[in-house]
Amino acid sequence: MSSYDPADTPAGPSTDGGPRARVGTVVWGLIVLALAALIIISRLGLVALNGTYVLIGLMIGAGAALVVGGLLSARRRDKDTTTGKS
Repeated sequence: MSSYDPADTPAGPSTDGGPRARVGTVVWGLIVLALAALIIISRLGLVALNGTYVLIGLMIGAGAALVVGGLLSARRRDKDTTTGKS
């Protein structure tokens, strides 16, 4: 007669804090929020914005955020997956 022991089951995904947000998802969410804020500000007449400069600035910021986020994610993943086995 065998009893159920949760320690005998294979380990699933790590539960050290739940699933992590993807860098790309966060960056695109920030882009959408920034565009919405800029549209609201320009419609209120507080600032006159040049659309070309706004898009260039957003693309530079998004590109930098994606590169930095990707590097940080890869660095963290390298630390997490090191088991010492060959």
